[in-house]
Amino acid sequence: MTTSSDTSARCAPRGRSLVWSEEFDAPIDWGARWVGDRSSAYRYRDHNPDDNKLDWLDPGCVTVSDGVATFTAVPAGRTLENGLSAWHTGLLTTEYSAEGFQVRTGDHVETGVRLPSGTGAWPALWTWKDGGNEVDSFEYHPDNPHLLELSNHVRDAATYHTDADTIGPDRWVTIGTSYGTHCVDWYVNGEHVFSDGTGVGPDWSAYLILNLSLSAGEYHPAPCGPAPITFEVDHLRVYR
Repeated sequence: MTTSSDTSARCAPRGRSLVWSEEFDAPIDWGARWVGDRSSAYRYRDHNPDDNKLDWLDPGCVTVSDGVATFTAVPAGRTLENGLSAWHTGLLTTEYSAEGFQVRTGDHVETGVRLPSGTGAWPALWTWKDGGNEVDSFEYHPDNPHLLELSNHVRDAATYHTDADTIGPDRWVTIGTSYGTHCVDWYVNGEHVFSDGTGVGPDWSAYLILNLSLSAGEYHPAPCGPAPITFEVDHLRVYR
């Protein structure tokens, strides 16, 4: 399947080589490459009443067809510890997998995604390890339709990147992040959009997480009905 995010055409950024990739051209390699039923970022591993999320993880909510992974969220028929109704949803993490791949200082990660339109959708590509080490390549909420949240929680830097011509519901966009010692840099469709001036330090490393969360309504609207919410990804690549 060809999408508008294929403009990257698997071309490595200048001076870099591809060291790891997921092209979603085969079924998810559960256990060996990816884990989808737990994350140490979630208090109860498979669900999380914290962080304004309704998530209850279900590997069956990530499917692959024609070179695209689709994350689908549906009502779970379960109640979170805070009394809110949970949604089954999809998450891919390299944490707990046999391969155990981690990005590290100096790496550049790139993903091609189709931003969702469903109310309550909260897709993200981020990193996690040992209770932190979080760098958000992006977070997106359809109620801010032209805005990406770009954040470095390792050294407290963030920005809102707004572009009405590029970012929007149901649009394909390529997002890249370079994890520098003294500066993390973000790119949208190959254009440099933010340098944080703080970086992640020389010895940083973390697991990758690619997921579709559901907002619980405190900061962004919660889902407004039981209809499934989807988010699509056509690649995830790491260059070194």
